[in-house]
Amino acid sequence: MARLFRWLLRLTAALILLTLLASGLAYFLAAQSLPEYDKEITLPGASAPVEIIRDNANVPHIFGSFGASDEDVYFGLGYAHAQDRLWQMAVMRRTAQGRLSEIFGNRTVETDTFIRRLDIYRLAQQSLSAQRPEVLQALTAYSAGVNARLLEINEEALGRGAPEMFLFNMPIAPWQPADSIALLKLMALKLSGHLQEEVLRARTSLMLDNPERLRDILPDAPGKGITALPEYAALFPELPRFAATEPAPQNALFPVAPRGLAGASNAWAAARNRSAAGGTLLANDPHLGLTAPGTWYLARMELATGGVIGGTIPGIPAILAGRSQQLGWGITSSYLDDQDLFIEKLNPEDPQEYLSPDGYKTFTSRPSIIKIKDAPPVTLTLRWSENGPVLPGSLFGLSAITPPGHVVSLGWNALDPQDSSMSAAIALMRSATVADAIAAGEDYLAPSQNLVLADRDTIALKTIGSFPARDARHQSKGRLPSQGWRRENRWQGRAPYAANPEFVAPRGGILGNTNNKILERPFPNHVSFEWGDTQRINRWRRLMQNRQVHTRDSFIEAQLDTVSYTARALLPIIGADLWFTGEAAADGSRARQRQIALTLLSEWNGEMNEHLPEPLIYAAWLRALQVRLIADELGPLAEDFPHVDPLFIERVYRDVDGAAIWCDVRQSTTRETCTDMARLALDDALIWIEERYGSALESLRWGDAHQATQDHEVLGEVPLLRFFVNIRQSTSGGDNTLQRGRTSGQDPDPFQNVHAASYRGVYDFADPDSSLFILATGQSGHFLSRYYDDMAQLWRRGEYIPMSLDEDLARAAAVGITKITPRN
Repeated sequence: MARLFRWLLRLTAALILLTLLASGLAYFLAAQSLPEYDKEITLPGASAPVEIIRDNANVPHIFGSFGASDEDVYFGLGYAHAQDRLWQMAVMRRTAQGRLSEIFGNRTVETDTFIRRLDIYRLAQQSLSAQRPEVLQALTAYSAGVNARLLEINEEALGRGAPEMFLFNMPIAPWQPADSIALLKLMALKLSGHLQEEVLRARTSLMLDNPERLRDILPDAPGKGITALPEYAALFPELPRFAATEPAPQNALFPVAPRGLAGASNAWAAARNRSAAGGTLLANDPHLGLTAPGTWYLARMELATGGVIGGTIPGIPAILAGRSQQLGWGITSSYLDDQDLFIEKLNPEDPQEYLSPDGYKTFTSRPSIIKIKDAPPVTLTLRWSENGPVLPGSLFGLSAITPPGHVVSLGWNALDPQDSSMSAAIALMRSATVADAIAAGEDYLAPSQNLVLADRDTIALKTIGSFPARDARHQSKGRLPSQGWRRENRWQGRAPYAANPEFVAPRGGILGNTNNKILERPFPNHVSFEWGDTQRINRWRRLMQNRQVHTRDSFIEAQLDTVSYTARALLPIIGADLWFTGEAAADGSRARQRQIALTLLSEWNGEMNEHLPEPLIYAAWLRALQVRLIADELGPLAEDFPHVDPLFIERVYRDVDGAAIWCDVRQSTTRETCTDMARLALDDALIWIEERYGSALESLRWGDAHQATQDHEVLGEVPLLRFFVNIRQSTSGGDNTLQRGRTSGQDPDPFQNVHAASYRGVYDFADPDSSLFILATGQSGHFLSRYYDDMAQLWRRGEYIPMSLDEDLARAAAVGITKITPRN
């Protein structure tokens, strides 16, 4: 027995030793790819020496030699991006190429199939000819900088450049100028949501007995009314009321966000007469899906036109949101209706043909082979009609809205083979005035944005992006999939840039956008029927009007505001017959819990603070209420409405156009009232809260449910590794606060914060170097780096780092200076 014990002890010790050795080896290999920032190195690609100063937050300040060309600065940016975000860049490029399955196997085949059908990478290659000569030079120099880092990794054996490379055998080809354009198109795809809105509107239209109820569940933004649309069933009468659809891809690398989680953002500006210090002000916080590393990367570039500093996206050689010494620019998603679905009728005699206004035509088609790791390759036949690429019916619920003998194609302005958006982005950061910036936007196609601008004298907002020109006779006005063979449904080219909304030097001295409806124009001159916000704008308006003059700090206060206008507006009408009613109830009873919850909410000011219990009670109540209201009407389709729509709830509880009918359960014999629904939903919410967080309502914390989920897109679900690569933290805010923390809406954690401000910037042109910015994670994509998550807690607490163009300040606290000398 003693001998057996000794052998077991030896085996255990050996296993522990082997585990330690393996862990040590893994750490050693992973640490090899940690960038060294303080060095001198000779590399090919630059025409003159380049200096990269890393300030104390690891923000690179990139300088070329005096008198040298800007191309060397772009070279430096490419090198810095590849130093810190090589894995992210490589994955994004493979996504845009439709080549993820070569590395990740079958789990990404659906993603590759979709991207191949859009043909994004080929369109990016074709779009090179649409770029200005100086932009082609910038793209070439940037590519040389990325490739110089790849050469350094290979020559110096720097751990393959990223720790993920040891887990996945991903060969990295040299970076090409078309790669950067492809990434910009990929961002356009991530920020677009009209495709899904059209599908959902069509499916809901088929499901509802009363078409009037469509206005309730998919309400229009407040403003002038919309003319009546046909029922989708009238366009395609052979479709069933409801058809089961394939589930959405459960893959973090799928580039199309779920409904409600596409682009969002805030931006506003104040003129000199509304600024306490006498200089213009601008604040911007673009909202994107939270990941680790984040989408944004901070950088400063010293160009011939002067220094520019702000947020870049690794792989794209431009400051997309930021400032120079003379001009600041912020971006918000415009929600321009730049996507249309077309139902194409196939020729019964030849399915390779589709009906057009001029008779049957042959699809443009070609084969495409997807190579799959550990599986045979798949050959696709890519097909395009005159309206756009044909999409697979297995995605987005398209099969449920496609009649037999038909297919669906997508019209989208980002699919233009002469896309000059990259030229516009680079011209923007070279602009010195608002007028220059507006002129630069003319070349921009997609993703459409509201460009909020401030120079030293004035402020402006201009919507940039290509507006599809539609026929006034369009059957569905672009809100539903339409018959692709009818001439009036087809796009008629582009609207002129001058027709894009523009607001310059407003009399009130303040302008801004929270993805809200910016103007009302009749179809076909409209911007959109779908908007990203109907709530935050009300809180923003109040904060802006509360002060005669603003400061940098008041703009920060607004950017971090967590008061929910929605909660303040909805709770009084939902609980109108519940407040302070009911008989005394024993501790622990359901009635007693309801009374406690209502008392807490009645004394609450609507602040979605992470430390308070009321936000969780409120959010759970509204979620349960919407489920009860729509489940009997929509059946399984109710799952496609995971987020509470405040306009829907308000319409129901104010009985707008008979909307209170949603409160009656169709299958029951009694007639339920909206008060009944509110009480039952509150009980549902309290039961759910008790099961998850306990019955002590006063001790609840919103932040426990509203954790920011900044997860690694590939390693985030890997046991053990996820503790190193994921960044989780309690956060304030909610779906409809200015400090927006959009919830997932999906069980088992419906209130996780999955979409928020991944970049914040506030620029003060009274003293430009007092400007501030911050990321949600950190600069590095290497999870062993101290810069992987060093900004995360600052971001959570609402703190910022300096956004200065002062070279001496950057040098004074530099964590490293990289000097690159050209190699002959």
